[in-house]
Amino acid sequence: MNRKQRAQIVHRRLDELYPTTDIPLDHADPYTLLVAVVLSAQCTDKMVNRVTPDLWKLADTPEAMSRVPVDRIQAIIRPCGLSPQKAKAISGLSKILVQEYAGQVPQDFEALERLPGVGHKTASVVMAQAFGVPAFPVDTHIHRLAQRWGLTNGKNVVQTENDLKKLFPIEAWNRLHLQIIFYGREHCSARGCDGTVCGICREVYPSRKRKT
Repeated sequence: MNRKQRAQIVHRRLDELYPTTDIPLDHADPYTLLVAVVLSAQCTDKMVNRVTPDLWKLADTPEAMSRVPVDRIQAIIRPCGLSPQKAKAISGLSKILVQEYAGQVPQDFEALERLPGVGHKTASVVMAQAFGVPAFPVDTHIHRLAQRWGLTNGKNVVQTENDLKKLFPIEAWNRLHLQIIFYGREHCSARGCDGTVCGICREVYPSRKRKT
């Protein structure tokens, strides 16, 4: 079985399991999604969703957030971890949005990636989920699953993203990003997957005899 055939199996199985893909981070608009994604770094979506209601009560627009002292932001987001860096990033990006983009989140990869605390993966999530622009955000877990399923031999998330974009149709990228995350959480965790039991692992490698 070649890589393309494995990709077809993965695509079919994920569509069967997750015909709808609700965005797991609670948000009301592109700005609140952007902030939630920044908070999600090395933190669970569940924890982010617990914290953000209090943050939105304090400020839920770039204009309002830009006026909030960093220490007040940090006090609210502390449970998400890395709070000093994230608080500075949220404050800084809010000020830039007000000063340079009339308080709007830019629909542009390069502009997003220039914002404090926003890397390529975060920008890709915002472009895909807020604006519907085709993107394939790859975090370390998606990277591991893509390797586990034989979809890439990339040594880093950049190469894995490139490989996945070549394997799957562009109109499926945004949905597949979330489907892979959902499947990984339920069936194929980063360290807890048994490749002889996991449904997709078994189907793409039917002769596999060992856990992997």
